[in-house]
Amino acid sequence: MREWRDKWKHFFLPPPFYLSQHTHLSSISFLHIEKYLRDVWPVVTKALKEAGIGCELNLVEGSMSVRTTRKTWDPYAIIKARDAIKLLARSVPAPQAIKVLEDGVQCDIIKIGGLVRNKEKFVKRRQRLLGAGGATLKALELLTQCYILVQGSTVAAMGPYTGLKAVRRVVEDAIKNVHPIYHIKALMIKRELAKDPALAGESWDRFLPQFKKKNVPRRKPLGAAGPDGAPKKKKADTPFPPPQLPSKVDLQLASGEYFLSGSERRARSGPPAGSEDAAAKRVERAGKRAAALVAPKEGRGGGEEGGSGRRPDASAAAPDLAGTASALAGKLRSAAAASVEAGGVTDAGAFLHGGGGGSGGRGGGGGEEEERKKKKKRAAA
Repeated sequence: MREWRDKWKHFFLPPPFYLSQHTHLSSISFLHIEKYLRDVWPVVTKALKEAGIGCELNLVEGSMSVRTTRKTWDPYAIIKARDAIKLLARSVPAPQAIKVLEDGVQCDIIKIGGLVRNKEKFVKRRQRLLGAGGATLKALELLTQCYILVQGSTVAAMGPYTGLKAVRRVVEDAIKNVHPIYHIKALMIKRELAKDPALAGESWDRFLPQFKKKNVPRRKPLGAAGPDGAPKKKKADTPFPPPQLPSKVDLQLASGEYFLSGSERRARSGPPAGSEDAAAKRVERAGKRAAALVAPKEGRGGGEEGGSGRRPDASAAAPDLAGTASALAGKLRSAAAASVEAGGVTDAGAFLHGGGGGSGGRGGGGGEEEERKKKKKRAAA
């Protein structure tokens, strides 16, 4: 009986089937981890030697290179070796990068630097992909069975094809402002559904959650109705710019106001707005000040006004007071003039108070009368 043999089992080809052509590939830009690569390079060389691949580390140029040798039997081994040095250049640890040489492990380098222009948004969304303490990234690794490393503007992932496809979708959506938790929920549901063989041939859309965007501003359709209910008309598309509006000087030249003087412009334009109200307020304030300056009415002992206790009106008594004052002033002037002609008192104040330097006039007569009164008093005593 013929022995059963697994045809997909890995086996080596005999020496006559070695490659006749050689390939040389290189990777550069690893200066930031130069010391680490020098320490782990013997381990990398040993792993590549088992696959028949030669490697070289050039510290002068800062490059790593891999090449096929006479013992290389797998044509795809050079591609695997190229992926390994790419992962090493992106700070993936050497023990993890060497795993890409296995048949069931592939790698994917996801570039996320050009998806967002704003640097602050990019940093926040990249941190959202990592999560608090790396929890989000760890959950994504468990669900996709992939190794994920976020380094700078790239994300390096290693694992099966199905897992790498899911990782790329989650990473790109996270940088485009879609939170990874939505994808993680869908991956968890899919993992549970995959355990049921009855659902293997059915669609899983009815089991997956449907998330709607709520914070995206909604635009109105082109035919939306306006405030009056009528549909808006689309403006005619013309390549010409709108006409330029006239300036203030142009308007003054057109109306002739530009050639008028300042007073003529003010007269032409009329009183300014609110001038009538301001004039009325000024009149009101002047009336209040005049009312405060009016003298109060004084009461008298006799008469109707004195008996009733009411004060006479100052406005009614004003003409009488003015006439009395003018008559008294006329008498003083005539008396002063007579005393000056007689050579008596020359000062009007002295004349009024009864004093004087001369013997004539009313001043002298008043002194004699006083002497006669004193003599009568002494005789009576």
